[in-house]
Amino acid sequence: MTGIFQRQYKAKLKKPEEVFSYIKDGADIIVPISNGEPVKLLDVLEENAERLKAVRIHQMLTMHPRKYIEGAYKEHLSHVSYFLSGATRKAYQNGHCELMPNYFHEVPRIMKQYTKASLVMAVASPMDEHGYFSLGTQADYAACFIGNAPFFLEVNEHMPRTFGQNLIHISQVEGFIEHHIPLVKNPDPIIGEKDLRIAEYVAEYINNGDTLQAGIGSIPDAVISLLKDHRNLGIHTELITDGVVGLVEKGVVDGSRKKTNKGKVVGTFALGTDKLYKFLHNNPIVEFQTVDVTNDPRLIAQEDNIVSINATTEVDLYGQCASETVAGKYYSSTGGQFDFARGANFAENGRGFICMHSTTKNDTISRVKVLLTNGSIVTTSKNDVDKVVTEYGVAELKGKSVSARAKALIDIAHPKFKEELIFEAKKLHLM
Repeated sequence: MTGIFQRQYKAKLKKPEEVFSYIKDGADIIVPISNGEPVKLLDVLEENAERLKAVRIHQMLTMHPRKYIEGAYKEHLSHVSYFLSGATRKAYQNGHCELMPNYFHEVPRIMKQYTKASLVMAVASPMDEHGYFSLGTQADYAACFIGNAPFFLEVNEHMPRTFGQNLIHISQVEGFIEHHIPLVKNPDPIIGEKDLRIAEYVAEYINNGDTLQAGIGSIPDAVISLLKDHRNLGIHTELITDGVVGLVEKGVVDGSRKKTNKGKVVGTFALGTDKLYKFLHNNPIVEFQTVDVTNDPRLIAQEDNIVSINATTEVDLYGQCASETVAGKYYSSTGGQFDFARGANFAENGRGFICMHSTTKNDTISRVKVLLTNGSIVTTSKNDVDKVVTEYGVAELKGKSVSARAKALIDIAHPKFKEELIFEAKKLHLM
């Protein structure tokens, strides 16, 4: 670290309570996804909430439960979620926090147009010899504000140093604290028999040289586990997980046939285990780009052979996928599923898969519905869904009429529900 950066470092190193100097009444504070969440700074805000007036925290995928999310300090500090998590789900259902509808790629624009973007509070890796901090496992929407909004950082030596659009110079930082805690880990999901069957169907459609986007969960992980004999795969995704590490280390993923960011593993945030975080640290192969780049359907479509793999909770016989509600109640939000479904549709040879188990509740409820459950929210419209996959097969919906779609979806439903689905479909003239 050179002398000039040492001086700036000492001048901008603050005590946690000094963050209040940068927060005015009515402020909108932007906080990144998952491990970008500055735990100590949020602790200080919450513990001194009476010093604030009508301040709102804007964030996706909150990691830690907090009293302010539960509405304990509504006149002082409140929460606006852009994607519900275990820390916010009940709070939203009980009316204690807000939920902002969005497509993931549009979150930066929504925040710029409809919030004051008064301050961005984020976790960063330690500063390098050139005066740059890295937002580490993140770029998401927060990095879109670099140079456009004041930043107050929480420097954590456990945060990996990564590259891309997530680097911020000390001159662009109002202040920072040091707070070194282990990152939140997302353990490898348990892959079941149904997951493997679904994964086998999807893997049949993946060719050497394809570029993959895979969401989080047991089915995407199962798909990745079946690709060890593939070659020249690329990664262009929103979420980078542990599964990618093995494919890169085995030489399966090299990005050599990608149309954009050739040779790079591209994502907008990462969540996994220490194995993933160690892989990311100082790894020039991985590039974190802002979500308005990674998830823009027009840019996704530039990858001719993009394969998108996501999950849903239920699908109706029109092909509408409700992926953000469970039993008619809000569970998450839209996220990037629509972004990649649309991008795959635009692409020259794109393929989009929406995956699910055919049933839930020990085979007592079919996830293939004649009509969506009352209260369910459509995440991916019938016009954007390409292929739906269960453990009973693949329903190819693109280019099919309503009646042909209904038949294809009933074919991949659990056998015990097929007769009822056919009966109800005929009553509604869907078949």
